[in-house]
Amino acid sequence: MSDSPVRMKSVEVLSDNWGTLKKYSYDFVRRDGQTEPQSREVYDRGNGAVVLPYDPVSGKVLLTRQFRLPAYVAGHDPMLIEACAGLLDDNDAETAARKETEEELGYRLRHIERVFDVFMSPGSVTERLVFFIAAYDPADRISDGGGHADEGEDIEVLEMSLDDALAMVESHQIVDAKTVMLLQHVKLKGLIA
Repeated sequence: MSDSPVRMKSVEVLSDNWGTLKKYSYDFVRRDGQTEPQSREVYDRGNGAVVLPYDPVSGKVLLTRQFRLPAYVAGHDPMLIEACAGLLDDNDAETAARKETEEELGYRLRHIERVFDVFMSPGSVTERLVFFIAAYDPADRISDGGGHADEGEDIEVLEMSLDDALAMVESHQIVDAKTVMLLQHVKLKGLIA
């Protein structure tokens, strides 16, 4: 891209484990025309999908509670309440969302709606999440969910009213960004009376 404000000088792999951490050194051409040397670390763990199933009749939503090491390291309760999510791996976003819903929540969704694609932490992480919502009813349940123990998953399935979930956002019990965004989306769209 010839009109890019970035002139890459070097890329160094710092870690290549679960994801890849690279250090980029480059010249950045500012809006005023001045060139400024910069260096940033960028973590690439792949892209993902997230889905919030909601029951328009009962007014409930399906969420998960699971251990998150970064929350623990940051001094927060590591058992986060979240919308169902996972990496795309080799799947398209809708397939990944459906797969994760069956594995984590134990529900087979009939129709899901893509609502937006978002960079969650663009200052240092390449991951883009595709956000979905999906109406469900009790007949869609196919298992107890809980994830795959062989993948290190120990997921508690939570079913609660949208109002209770939003109250948990207000009281700082739900602090996961993707979950807050989807709960507010369902409320703003009036999908649950």
